[in-house]
Order: sequence, then structure tokens, then C-alpha cells
Amino acid sequence: MEDFRIENLSFKYPKSDEYALSDIKLCVKSGEFLLVIGESGSGKTTLLRMLKNELRPHGEMSGEILFRGNNIASLDERESAKRIGFIMQDPDSQIVSDRVYSEISFGLENLGLEKEVIRARVAEFASYFGLNAEFERSTVTLSGGQKQLLNLASVMAMEPDVIVLDEPTSQLDPIAAVEFLDALKRLNDDFGVTIIIAEHHLENIYKYADRVLCMENGSVRLCDSPREVVRKLEDCKIAYTLPVSARLYRELNDKLNPPLTIKEGRELIRKFKNDYYISQKELKNENIAFSCREVWFRYEKNSADILKGFSLKVYRGEFYSVVGENGCGKSTLLKLLNGSVKQYRGRVKQESAAVAYLPQNPKNLFVKDTLEDDFKSVDNSYMELCRRFNLQNLLNRHPYDLSGGELERTALCKLLLTKPEVLLLDEPTKGLDAFKKQELGKLLRELSGEGITIVCVTHDLDFAAEFADRCGLLFDGEITSENFTNAFFTNNSFYTTSSAKLSKGVFRNAVTYGDLLECVKAVDRR
Repeated sequence: MEDFRIENLSFKYPKSDEYALSDIKLCVKSGEFLLVIGESGSGKTTLLRMLKNELRPHGEMSGEILFRGNNIASLDERESAKRIGFIMQDPDSQIVSDRVYSEISFGLENLGLEKEVIRARVAEFASYFGLNAEFERSTVTLSGGQKQLLNLASVMAMEPDVIVLDEPTSQLDPIAAVEFLDALKRLNDDFGVTIIIAEHHLENIYKYADRVLCMENGSVRLCDSPREVVRKLEDCKIAYTLPVSARLYRELNDKLNPPLTIKEGRELIRKFKNDYYISQKELKNENIAFSCREVWFRYEKNSADILKGFSLKVYRGEFYSVVGENGCGKSTLLKLLNGSVKQYRGRVKQESAAVAYLPQNPKNLFVKDTLEDDFKSVDNSYMELCRRFNLQNLLNRHPYDLSGGELERTALCKLLLTKPEVLLLDEPTKGLDAFKKQELGKLLRELSGEGITIVCVTHDLDFAAEFADRCGLLFDGEITSENFTNAFFTNNSFYTTSSAKLSKGVFRNAVTYGDLLECVKAVDRR
């Protein structure tokens, strides 16, 4: 049985000359786990939103979308809500109730189910997703991972046929992301729910897919099994998104079955075991840009402390990354450095007044109806930066019509128009594909080389390992470990990169994909 059949679907946004989707043909079988990958702006979000009437964007559409044999437009709101669940990138964007139990029951109440049925389903799915201990808690006190599990429980309580997910782990810490994806796979296995999910970070999900849909410029580039995609995908930007093991397999032209997991990838490199190692990074500037000393902070007088005796030194021109679990205080730290909140004890010393802050929700930076008007409100000489960020074709678009990755790039572009000396970035890579992350990382390294100090809060450990000078782990209100990136990720077990896991016991200090390739090629040359 087919859940979805898409025939010759094309779509373009208002005021746009280019199609966001072009002649899409796709069938999704009932019970299938379909992974959608592609560059930022390739049409993934637009395609997923076309599968849900209430979220379908405004614009010019042609072609047909059938759900269980009927045109999807014929589904009334009740049927659409019940049968097609949708989970967005931002965990907060779907939560409407103040308590966990009421959030799970909200959809059921709106479907008009009997009280006994509601109570039974709420109990079942709270237990299934491990939310028993949080049952009475306020939803605002939950971590990002808990909020996303709550969204999943709330959708599943309505017993949908399909769940569509648009980068649901982009704002989750590495451990919470794994827990969420594992829960999603259990739903697919235990209940036969069809899963259609767009993701950029593929290390923990690629192995779960039945098929992988590769999108490029609004069209379907390839759709096949995960291993066949590794074999067939030609050299293109999409290939940068593949898991580390699969990318290494393609680089080595190995004749074995393409590896999809760290375990399989380790078999690929065991023959390269050698004493070759990656040298450590060093700090080049010892002039302090700002410092925190014994800082204590809480949001309300009687609430718990978020920062507890927190101390930190960041040097001028340094790229410093802060990692840690959801809810540990990373975003609070940036607000403290930005001056938007103030500690009640301790000292924060800031050497520069020109500070630019990229919040976790970049929509908050935009106030005009088009990007061009927004940029003009800051500086008329915006075209050079737009070309640098490849934003020329988006200038007439409304900021809220952009994909997550496009929004991040445009927000950073607007901040740079203010000519800052310090950049505070809260999850700048969410919504970006691997290729765009490379572009962003190289740009940030250039800015760092020009003397701009960068503090980046991120869950993207691979990005931090490749581009940051130093990293610190924020836990229980303070930096519990801090080091240069090579040493930091080499010494960690969970807060580390896929490349570090893959190379452990084979190469020393190899924490990025580039490190891994360097080690393998160095052994080959010997």
C-alpha cells in the first residue's frame, strides 16, 4: 500500500522566478522509513510541508499529491491532524500547553475522543517515551530533547499513519539526538508508522532508512537504499552529507560493502593502523577579549542557579566553542556576554563594545518584508556580503519563507553588516548541510584571522572540532573541561566526533574527517 504518491509536483514561492520544487515524482510505501537529504535550500522543507495541508506554503503549485489514493487537498482538518503528524525543527514551535500531561492530551481532546480513551492513551505514550517523571512538569522547564520527545508523544497519541519530520534533532545535544532517533526507529518497527524525515546530520540515522531521497535544486537526484546511494551518488555537494564511514569508503574506492556505521567503518581502517598522529593546535594571541570570573546567575530570585561560579577567558581573535547538553546554560552564557542579562555575583569583563549576537531563533533579527529591505536598514553596501553568502537570489523573499539554513546565513550576513569585533553565535549551523557548514566555518576562520573574536554555542561537534581553536564543556553551571580542539575531542567519550570514534586506537588526535584522510594517506605513502 502507498501512503503518498506524488506526480509531477512543481512549486514556486510568490515573487520568485525560480521553482523551489520541479517535477517531483515519488511514491512512499506504508511503513517505510524515508530519509530526505540534500543541500540547504534544495527543497526538502518545501516538499515536506506540501504533505500537510495546514503547513503548505503559499505560492504557485502544479502536479498532484495523493494520500492513500485520494488528493491530499480533500482531507479535512480533522483527518489531516489525525492521520499525518508533523514535527518541526524548533521543539518550542509546537508546544501549546503548560503541562506535559495536557500537551499529550491536547490533540486527543480536539479530536473529541472520550475521557477514558484520552487517559489511557496519555498514560501509554507517556510511559513509552519515558516521560513519566516529567508528567506533572511545566513544559517550559523541559530540555530541548525532552520537548522534542513530548512533541513525538503528542503526535503519536493520535495514532497517525505517517509522521513527517523536518530536521527534528537540529537543536538537540548529541546524546538527546540519539535518544530521539532511536525512539523514532522503535515507532517505525513497533507500530509500522511511516516515517518521512529530513536531516543534515546523518551519522545516527542513515542506518535506519529503508530508502534515501537525495534532493538537488528542487528536484530528485537519486532515491535508493542507503548502501546503493553511497555507491551511486556521484561527486556532488550532497556527498558531503554522508556519514564519515561512507565518505571514507568512497575516498578509498574499497570493494567491500559500503559501511554505514562507525563499527563497519572501523573494519575499513584497521589495516591502516600506524603510529602517525595529528599535531595539536596552539593559541596564537594572548590578549584577552573578555573574561568571566566566579559568575553566578539565575533568572528569578527564588529559581535555581544556571551558572555557578562560572569562569572563562577568551582571547582576541580566538574561535571558542561551548558544548553541553540541552538546558545546561549555553544560551544564557551568550546573553550574559552580550549584556542582555546580568549576573548577581562575580565579574564579566568585556573589552569591546562592538558585539553582535546571533540568537537561537534568527527570525528575531528580521523586521522588514524582504531581505533586501532588512539589509538596507543596516547598511546600503550589502551586495558584497550577499555575494559572499550566495544570497542574491533571495533578496526579494520574505525572511519567514526561507529554509532553516537560508535563514541562518541571512541572519549572519545582517550581523556582519554592523562590523562587529565580537560575534556571539547560538547554534549557527542548524539547518545547514555539510557543504554550507564548510563555507560557514571557513568564513568564520577568515573573520577570526582578521581579529574578530568568536564564541559559538553548538551541538555540532564535527563543526566545532574542525574550526574552533578551543572547546569547553559546560556542565552543572561551569566549564568542567577545556582544551584545544584536538585534545578536547580525543579525550572525550560521548562529546566527541564521529571521526574520533572511528579512529580511536588506530590514529592519535584524528578528530575531523580531514584528520582521518591525512592519516590514511600518510600511511599509504609509507
